[in-house]
Amino acid sequence: MSTSPIPGESVLLLIDHQPLPYLHSHAATAVAANAIALAEAARAHDVPTVLTTVVEEHNGALLQPLQDAFASQRPIQRHLISPWDDHRVQDAIAATGRTQLVLAGLHTEDAVTMSALRATTEGLAVYVVTDACGGVMAETHELAVERMARAGVTPVTWAAIGRTWAHRPLAAARM
Repeated sequence: MSTSPIPGESVLLLIDHQPLPYLHSHAATAVAANAIALAEAARAHDVPTVLTTVVEEHNGALLQPLQDAFASQRPIQRHLISPWDDHRVQDAIAATGRTQLVLAGLHTEDAVTMSALRATTEGLAVYVVTDACGGVMAETHELAVERMARAGVTPVTWAAIGRTWAHRPLAAARM
């Protein structure tokens, strides 16, 4: 597996970037800014993106800048912890035909980890954007990233992806 995802082979899954009252692993503003930057990079390189929210009536809507980046798209609203347990999420990802899953979201220790581990077992190369993820505590976030890495998920930062994608011609990203 490559150390960085290739735009033309990637699909982005943004998990539950909703208001962040229980986020204590990182500054909420940093996680939000990194998720927005990741989304903008994906959009610039025609990387298909799947958006999810969980219990929106309780947790609030998707962060507005993310919704604005994908204005024609509505998040898949769920009531299950793991997006991967929702067939609509799996179907949306499969429909892209892409073999690399880039994901980020809340909470690292459950929704993100469960999705990453399941996607890996189903044959996708998985990249978790750790600085666009957040957990309840720094320790739970860090342990989740370690667990995913041991299972074959590649931890990356949004800036590493942004730099890698920026050095690939847009035409190559659209193949």
